[in-house]
Formats: sequence, structure tokens, C-alpha cells
Amino acid sequence: MSAPLKQNSEFLRLLGTLITTHSTLQQQAARSVDTALVARNWLFGWYVSEFEKGQSKRSERYGKRLTENLAQALTAKLGRGFSRRSLDQYRLFYERFGDIRQTVSAESDTALALQTLTEQALNALLAHFRLGWSHYVVLLGVSRHEERRFYELEAIQGSWSVRELKRQVESALYERLSLSRNKDEVKALAQVGQLIAKPADIIKNPYVLEFLDLPEHPTYSEHQQEIAIIDKLEHFLLELGKGFLFEARQKRFTFDDNHFYVDLVFYNRLLRCYVVIDLKIGSLTHQDLGQMQMHVNYFDRHVKIAEELPTIGILLCYDKNDALVELTLPEGSNIYASQYQLYLPSKEELRQKIHEAELAWEAGQ
Repeated sequence: MSAPLKQNSEFLRLLGTLITTHSTLQQQAARSVDTALVARNWLFGWYVSEFEKGQSKRSERYGKRLTENLAQALTAKLGRGFSRRSLDQYRLFYERFGDIRQTVSAESDTALALQTLTEQALNALLAHFRLGWSHYVVLLGVSRHEERRFYELEAIQGSWSVRELKRQVESALYERLSLSRNKDEVKALAQVGQLIAKPADIIKNPYVLEFLDLPEHPTYSEHQQEIAIIDKLEHFLLELGKGFLFEARQKRFTFDDNHFYVDLVFYNRLLRCYVVIDLKIGSLTHQDLGQMQMHVNYFDRHVKIAEELPTIGILLCYDKNDALVELTLPEGSNIYASQYQLYLPSKEELRQKIHEAELAWEAGQ
């Protein structure tokens, strides 16, 4: 019997390399399998849709029983996973992501047989899908093309889990971002996703904080709200958006022997600037805005370095008066007041607000 191998540093390094390689390739294989599954489901939807669009005699012959008959035959041949509901879902997948067909058609003469797809066409199809099938199931529930495309881009860029994608859809992220942008910027959301190039790009109105599990009406204190945010910091960072890093809570600074405190301090690595947040559970006052201006001035003059951009101040409040904010803050201010909600918003209400904003944009042109 051979003696046990001495586990010196070189051996442990080799062992670690092998384990890492195995895990990486195992994950890659799982992603490849999932991508192939997504492509298969899209092709199934395409073939079924094209078959149904065939000659009128074919439609009369099969009618509404086509997917039911296919489900029975496929299940008998291939096993589970081909119910009528699944086939209807694949068909909807193709219809809502039908623009991909142009990419595939450019690489191959398409027909109702998988073997007619060239290798280039199949590779083009596989390259298009960068999310798992469970992600696309969530996206199928988004009816509008531009909104669906936005969530697809954000899920890819942010490596969102299925759970996070579902939450962002349910919390109407697209509509909330649209409310703080002009008409051209709203169009860009569906084309390139959320770009962070200026302070206003990180602002949402409202912010949705349902994950804090606080009562809907402000019977809690600002301290309780702050503690709830720290306890759910990962969720709060995701709600804030791209590029946020947490630095401190109740950050103290002193001058003239007086102590002042900022509720929450973050840094945004995309904008390369500090973002300070104050929490207000009641209605926003001009004193609150003045205090935030002081916080921003302090960070700009005593904390940030020359290479960093000016500090952004966000007042998260339960209620705000837009006229008061506009009158109090100077034009071009880096301070923003946004309401927060402790429940998921109504998409209908947000879309009505977007419609009103669009009318205002058009009136101002």
C-alpha cells in the first residue's frame, strides 16, 4: 500500500487549479445546455407557427387540435416536457422574439426541418440567447416589445437571477425609470438598457422598498427604516441600481463644534462620485432640502478628490411637493427628491403618468 501523498504547497496549488477548472467547465456546460434548450424551444415555436400558417387545407385538417396532437406524439417519442401548454408557450416565445428570425434567415434557407439550418444559422441563433429558459418565461409575461427588450438587456448586463428579474418586472422598473427621463431617453432604454452617464440617470421615482416589510403607512421612525435598509442592504443596492457601493450609515462630520449626520452614504463607481441619502418618513420640507444641500457641500469640499465628480444627494421621502422642491433648489442642482413606496406600484397608474409626461414633452417642443 502506497504512503499518502504529502500535501505541500505545490500539490495544494495544483489541486485548487483542478477543482477550479472542473467547476468552471461544469458551469459552462450547464449554461450551454440551457442555451441549447432556449434555442430548441424557439425553433419549436417557429416550426409550429409556420406550419399553422400553411395551406388552408392544413388549417382545416388540424385546427385547434394541432398542439394537442403534437404533445401526445412528442411525449410518446421523447418523454416529458412536451405538454400542450409547453408547446403553446414555445409558440408565444417565437412570436414575442420573432425578430431573431432575420438573423437566422440570413444564414440559412429556412424550412420546416431542423436539418435545413446551416451550422452558421444555428450558431447565430445560439449566440442571440444569453439568458436561461426560466428568464425567458418571465419575459413572456411582458407584452410590450420595448419594455420586454429593456428587461432582457438589464438581466444580461446585471446578471440578474430569475427571482431578481421577476421582482424588477413586478415593481415596474421600466415605467419608474421612464418617469425620470425625456422622450428620447425612454426610447434608449429599450435599445441599450439603462445607461449611467449623468446624475439624473440613477434616479427613480418612486423607489419601491416592499422588501423592508415595514407597514404601508409611516408609523415607524426614520431610525427603524434605516435599520431595515441595512438589514436588507443587498436588496436595497439592487433597487438603487447600477454601480452602487455602500460606505457608511450615520456618517458624522463636524464643524464649528457641531455634529451632523448623513443617514446613508454610497459611492457610484460608474459616475465616480459619492451619493448621500437622507430618509424622511413624513412630508418633505424646505429645511430638509437645505440640510441635504449642506451635506452635499461638505462632501464636495472635504471628502471627494479632484478626479471625482460632484456629490449627488437623494432625499427619500414618503411624500413630496414638486413645486416646493423646484422653488428651493437652484437650477442644475445635484440634489433629487424621490418618493418611496412600501408596496408594489400599479403599472396602470405609472403608465398613465408616463402618458401625461409624454404630452408635456410634446407641448414643450
